[in-house]
Amino acid sequence: MNTKTLGHLSSLETSALLKENHEAKLIDIRTSMEFLFIGHPKESIHVAWMDDPDWEINPNFYKEINQIQKASTNNNCPIILICRSGNRSEKAGLELIEKGMENIYHVTDGFEGELDENNQRGTMDGWRFNGLPWEQC
Repeated sequence: MNTKTLGHLSSLETSALLKENHEAKLIDIRTSMEFLFIGHPKESIHVAWMDDPDWEINPNFYKEINQIQKASTNNNCPIILICRSGNRSEKAGLELIEKGMENIYHVTDGFEGELDENNQRGTMDGWRFNGLPWEQC
């Protein structure tokens, strides 16, 4: 895969990659409240892309993610972004690619998955739906 384009992984593919590559980092980019109260993948690192109360993009997002990646043994570990449904993580990943980062992926079905016909999440896909390890505060 070309490491200068955003990679797309399902939650199941992400879990397999994390088991295979122990340097890979799963970054939960949701808000602090989502991370704490809705739950998050075990061993994920929280770096909010945007957060309340202002809902502005974190001005230190690139710097924080870049530091995580550069701290790896090979200075270019895979960075996998996860949000609620895959929308924010895709946008954040593209922003990181535009700023020159490589080896960036996003979880296409997110933590809670897509909306079903009843406008509910967690019933069709996503990290929790697939029974992957997660925790809640």
